[in-house]
Amino acid sequence: MKTRKSIKYFVGLFIFYSKGIQNRIGRYFLKNLFKSVGRNVKFQYKDIFTFKNITIGNDVYIGPHATFLAAEAPIFIGDKVLFGPNVSIITGNHPIDLRGKFIYDILEKLPGEDLPVIISDDVWVGAGATILKGANIGRGAVIAAGAVVNINVPPYAIAGGIPAKIIKYRGHKTELEKHEKLIYGKIKTDFNYLD
Repeated sequence: MKTRKSIKYFVGLFIFYSKGIQNRIGRYFLKNLFKSVGRNVKFQYKDIFTFKNITIGNDVYIGPHATFLAAEAPIFIGDKVLFGPNVSIITGNHPIDLRGKFIYDILEKLPGEDLPVIISDDVWVGAGATILKGANIGRGAVIAAGAVVNINVPPYAIAGGIPAKIIKYRGHKTELEKHEKLIYGKIKTDFNYLD
């Protein structure tokens, strides 16, 4: 009985580590498909990306089952960004007001139906969040799990809900200024919006 348990344990370890190796090999080859990708970027190679319009900075972790769709408008992701599992970023909309055609048959895009998504440095996007066209997520912001973001989120704001709203900030003005001095060596953000 003990031998059977040991065999199962080692088979489990082998499967675990072989999946990790597959993922590293897949990432190695897929990184070249992005518009630009920095150092130490981790994602699951089976996730869905429209690579050519996606720029990713350094030290970014994209949780499993991500969907980043940037058919026409780009996605920009800064440095030191964390994404939980099942996060979606979609930079476009499908036209619905063209008369005389089925929605499926509409191929033309109107101005404003595709807009870039910008995610600044030091952002955490929670599990299952969806970020839609035109959203700009400021430095140090947190997006709550399950949020649907179609707004601009100021630096160090915590946004959540459907549609997302600003819930609160990660600290008071003096705390955030101290935080920026510690990690950047200077204050990089104008915190006057917190007065």
